[in-house]
Amino acid sequence: MNIAVFSLTENGRQLSARTADVLCSEHKVSRYCFHKHTDDNSAVFWNMGSMVGRLFERSDAFIFVCACGIAVRAVAPLLGTKADDPAVIVMDDSGNFVIPVLSGHIGGANRLAEIIAEALGSTAVITTATDTGGRFSPDSFAVANGLIITDLTAAKEIASDVLDDKKIGFFSEYDHGGLPDELTEFGVCRSGIYVGDSKDIKPFDVTLQLIPKNIVLGIGCKRGSSSEVIGSTVREILAEAGIDIARIREAATIELKADEAGLLEFCGSIDVPLRFCTAEELMSVKGDFEASDFVLETTGADNVCERSAVFCSGGKLVLHKRARDGVTVAAAEIPVYLDFERKVL
Repeated sequence: MNIAVFSLTENGRQLSARTADVLCSEHKVSRYCFHKHTDDNSAVFWNMGSMVGRLFERSDAFIFVCACGIAVRAVAPLLGTKADDPAVIVMDDSGNFVIPVLSGHIGGANRLAEIIAEALGSTAVITTATDTGGRFSPDSFAVANGLIITDLTAAKEIASDVLDDKKIGFFSEYDHGGLPDELTEFGVCRSGIYVGDSKDIKPFDVTLQLIPKNIVLGIGCKRGSSSEVIGSTVREILAEAGIDIARIREAATIELKADEAGLLEFCGSIDVPLRFCTAEELMSVKGDFEASDFVLETTGADNVCERSAVFCSGGKLVLHKRARDGVTVAAAEIPVYLDFERKVL
């Protein structure tokens, strides 16, 4: 996560430094201190709202060491939807309380607050009903297992049914651990959860479809291919194969393409990391791939897109090599196992 930590006072500055120390081993943490109370390891701001605005689109979480009202006013003009908003956490500058105020489940604010509180000896103030009652949360389950929430209205209705002690149906195309008490794979339920790769399967009157974000896109292109050509080709091929582009977790190619501007720009445009593999790594992958003598002579690997997809996913191909407009595309699935004990972050 990209985390921005803001502080206003001297106590707040010290607490922001301690908070950054707690989180920096697992996350990218940047500190922003009011100009009167700063240090060499932080950036300086004079107007919090302006600085938050500059950082909003590229930050996954904001931690404010200040009054709740100040934090709320800083982020309020920038907020969009529940699915997209960053986690927002407020801490008092004495370090007594850590309060997630926004995106507790999907953004991970609740879990982040618990981690901070445990490390600093503070109290995490969690207010979401499913958490305070120790109940199953469809939002948290989805985020922790890398699942795309397709319908926030259905998720909200299921969370409401959980709190009303109604059984929630569960149907999955993937292996999973033991179900929590709120879920059942048997009997007739009005509302339920479907986990799979189809948007057409709705086994319950109210069905929350959770689709795994587990596709590794293997990709190759001729030198100088533009981001626009790469993007349109990828979208066309995935659409023909019935694979939602939102399911892509990672893209992969050979390290010879590390400076391919169009490829880098395309992956950035869809917010997907691009991983580079050596020819030796690609050729070590076992399987039946479409080999090309020309590609082998040029790159040292007889196939880039299929081999890179399988190498980086650890799974199997769901889309064999397709070539168009100088772009080659393949896709593989990362194996899915649903763990109801897995935590966000």
